Amino acid sequence: MKTILNWLLLISITSTYSQNVIKGLVTDSNSNEPIIFANIYLPQLEKGTITDDDGVFSIHDLPSGNYKIIVSIIGYKTFSATISIPAIQDLNIALSASAIEMEAIIISTPFHKLQSDNVMKVEQKKVKDLKASGATTLAEGITNIAGVESVTTGLSIGKPVIRGLSSNRVLVYTQGIRLENQQFGDEHGLGINAAGIESVEVIKGPASLLYGSDALGGVLYLNPEKFAQLNSSSGDVNADYYSNTNGFSTNAGFKSSSDAFKFIFRGSLTEHADYNTKDFRVTNTRFKEQDFKAAIGYQVSKFKSEFRYNLNASKLGIPEEIGIQNTNKNPLLPYQSINNHIFSTKSTVFFNESSLNFNLGFTYNDRKEFEEEHHHDGEDHEEETDEILEPALQMVLKTFSYDVKYNLPTFGKFETIVGAQGMNQTNTNHGEEQLIPDATTNDFGILATSHIHFEKIDIQLGARFDNRNINVKSVFNKSFNSFNGAFGIKTNLTKSIVSRLNFATGFRAPNLAELTSYGSHEGTNRFEIGNANLENEQNFQIDLALEFNNEHIEVFANAFYNKVNNYIFLSPNGEFVEADPVFLYLQDDAKLYGGEFGLHIHPHPLDWLHFESSFETVTGKQNNDEYLPLIPANKINNIIRVEFDTVTITEGYAFIKLSTTLDQNKISSFETKTNGYNLMSAGFGGKIKFAKQELSISVSGTNLTNKSYINHLSRLKTDNIFNMGRNITIGLSYAL
Repeated sequence: MKTILNWLLLISITSTYSQNVIKGLVTDSNSNEPIIFANIYLPQLEKGTITDDDGVFSIHDLPSGNYKIIVSIIGYKTFSATISIPAIQDLNIALSASAIEMEAIIISTPFHKLQSDNVMKVEQKKVKDLKASGATTLAEGITNIAGVESVTTGLSIGKPVIRGLSSNRVLVYTQGIRLENQQFGDEHGLGINAAGIESVEVIKGPASLLYGSDALGGVLYLNPEKFAQLNSSSGDVNADYYSNTNGFSTNAGFKSSSDAFKFIFRGSLTEHADYNTKDFRVTNTRFKEQDFKAAIGYQVSKFKSEFRYNLNASKLGIPEEIGIQNTNKNPLLPYQSINNHIFSTKSTVFFNESSLNFNLGFTYNDRKEFEEEHHHDGEDHEEETDEILEPALQMVLKTFSYDVKYNLPTFGKFETIVGAQGMNQTNTNHGEEQLIPDATTNDFGILATSHIHFEKIDIQLGARFDNRNINVKSVFNKSFNSFNGAFGIKTNLTKSIVSRLNFATGFRAPNLAELTSYGSHEGTNRFEIGNANLENEQNFQIDLALEFNNEHIEVFANAFYNKVNNYIFLSPNGEFVEADPVFLYLQDDAKLYGGEFGLHIHPHPLDWLHFESSFETVTGKQNNDEYLPLIPANKINNIIRVEFDTVTITEGYAFIKLSTTLDQNKISSFETKTNGYNLMSAGFGGKIKFAKQELSISVSGTNLTNKSYINHLSRLKTDNIFNMGRNITIGLSYAL
């Protein structure tokens, strides 16, 4: 510890003799008038500021080197350029007026760029916008992203589905590290609260080059909220009420930054009763969740580091049948009790022309399941769950992960990163029952990737090798290896048309459940038998993305073809154990194909008026032409949105949305067809001044016609239990 402190002190002292400063002026390209409150941000350094009343900005204590600078403000096209530090002269940046919304900085890919600069197609949505659309949970909110759906068990449990692939085929990142929480289970949700999450990014397609095993289908990347601007402090209080569940979600946070140190604290509490349909409440979809997030950062010119911690404690009811009808919020039996601790550090050392990044993470996931005690008097009973002391199932998953990347000095047109990633994971059982055995998993991978800049073309390529070792004591010790690569090209076909073509491979080692299961699984109504001879899933995907943009219209078309070798699936063998059908884990080659298509019209001079329409489709088949299970139905979204500012309301908006889900007839032999449906939603909101501070108000309604429907990806579909009915959400956010 003393050595580390001395090293940090040395860096701090050295930096005081090598401070660099950039200064500049931001103006309107037409009028040459200064632009105030424009955001200036250096993503690699994670430092930023805003322009003053004269359009002037300055950022000090910067390391030498070449870095991306992003300048953005509502109403103007986002500016992006690479600058050399120390700067020879002050920067003069002219922004062009635009009705197109500000571009976001993409964090999930290795070269922090705007999406317009990115070779890979990455979708990003702000969490506040997902909530404004009426989303009750984060898992529900991500379904507003084209190509993303969710496998749900009631309201509280949702698992991301990216272009038809889910569970261990989709990797979730939070706080810059991989989230490990027994995601193999159908009834195991995200375990992340939206409070303190700033935005969501989705990589659609194999991302094993960047993230290793389990990123075969894509990545859901959760960006935590940023620290406060330099030498500033801020706080906020937020509250949401949900009419359908008589539920609420509240959170409060405070953050502050000085020249070197910065911190964030945020706590939240969420409670929901059983959700209501047109005819009944769905018993035991109730849940409670407590969440605490904290972060501390330290930054000088040649070194920056941050430590983050998240505790998520939840008690989730597991619905089985329609019974008790009330608005109590204490879950009934059976239910899950989950404590998830996430520790992470993210640090960077800057050299003259290069940098070294190292991220370390530790996740402690304690999952308990309390089973139902059966009654024989024919009456419904509301169990006092607090009296149940011993869980039938308890799994403790401890995961240590590391990610080290070295950004080489820029060589001509090449930006290059080399790195190593890995994890050590142990699973132990402490309950009466055992779902998966005690085991140790070790991952190790090395990678290299480059971004090559030409005048009209950008190319990104890379290669990677991975090894995963799974050791189940006294049963087996197996290793899985894989080489993977990616190649992508982005070019401007015309001034308004951008094309992206990507080829990538990915892999997934079989998980413990697939290798070792033997027994009946709660909530699945089947007896599962694992297969220790399973091999890696290996896929190859082609993505083509075309985008047309001008001042008044945006059109996009994304198409993909995904070939998955050794696809792992469950299949019945015709036998029964204690009335449960026996399912075996088998493998066969599979393919998935489809895409997302859409347009956005904001006609001049009515720049405040927006028409948005999108269509998404995916088809999944085995080699024998049988359809894959849990493939989302085709969906069409149409939105009319207006934006306005008045004397009393700023950043005002209103919208109406019609979401059309088509019939799902392309089903596996174990599924039934699902009828299509239309859902209407609407909302409005804005900011007003209250006691000299900003008060944000949002009101939204989902399923306004109170339609009785069942989503094809609902795990309650087999019991003919409907999804949630009409819900009105009222949200308040007050800046302190």
